[in-house]
This record gives sequence, structure tokens and C-alpha cells, in this order.
Amino acid sequence: MSKNIKDKVILLTSFLTVIIFFRYIPHPPNFTPLIALTMYGSIFFGISALPFIILAFAISDFFIGFHSLLIWTWGSLLLIGLTGKYYKSIFSRLFGSLMSAFIFYFITNFGVWLFSNFYEKSFFGLIECYTLAIPFFGNTLLGTLVLATLIETALLIKKNNFINKLLNNFFT
Repeated sequence: MSKNIKDKVILLTSFLTVIIFFRYIPHPPNFTPLIALTMYGSIFFGISALPFIILAFAISDFFIGFHSLLIWTWGSLLLIGLTGKYYKSIFSRLFGSLMSAFIFYFITNFGVWLFSNFYEKSFFGLIECYTLAIPFFGNTLLGTLVLATLIETALLIKKNNFINKLLNNFFT
């Protein structure tokens, strides 16, 4: 196995492990890096990684507990992963992270409205569902953007060899 392929396998395995890990550790509701990991996973590894990403969610859901809205959560993650190939620059990827949080919010809450008994099956019930989910969306957005910013910072450091340049300037 070539070094490049071996590195990609290690990185993908790390992504999947982080996805599973962050589903179990205590965190504020919806404040997780999972949406960003899904988007960046498809950017780094292509859409061929999406089945593995969804599998990581399935494994953790097996232990957390399956629920009737999995099609909406996994479906939104699949859509987020499919859009990753369109984000080529740092700004488009950060915008993509923002859009990914919105995609997750709109799709999963539509599923909650459609299949739960919490909301009236009307336009006003749908608006109520989305309105009551706003606090969770804030956490989703923040968790997604925090990880996206960390990933982009790491990419910039790697690309520009920033640390070595900084140290060379500091010690010369």
C-alpha cells in the first residue's frame, strides 16, 4: 500500500472514530462537529467516503438507539456530503459549513414536524417546529463553524508551512 493511500486510510479512520466519539461524549444539545466532519470528509476523500461516514453514524446510533427520524438525519448528512465537492476555496468551504448547518436544520426539523405528534400538521405547526428548534440550531451552527474554522486553520498552516516560517523569523 502506498504511503499516500495509507495516509488517507488513517485519516478516514480518524474521521470515523471522531464521529463516533463525539456522539457519546457529553455536549450541549446539537453542539457537535459532526456536520463539518461530514462535509470535510467528502471534500478530503470524495463521495466514495459517504457510505463509511453514514456507517459511523449507524454504528453509534446502534448503541445510542435507533429512532424513527434516522432517514431525515442520515439523509441530510448524505446531502451535505454530496455538496462537499463544490467547495474549492476556504471561503466557499466556510460558506458550505454554514449551508450544511442550514440543510441539517431544515431537513431534520421537517422530519420532526411530519412524523411526530408534537406539532399540528399545518403550515403554522411547521413554523412552530422550526421556531422552537432555533436554540438547537444556534448550537448546531456554532459547533459546525468552530470545527470548520479549526480545519481551515490547520490547512492554512500546512499549506503555508506557517509554523516554520514563524519560528525562522522569530529566531533570526
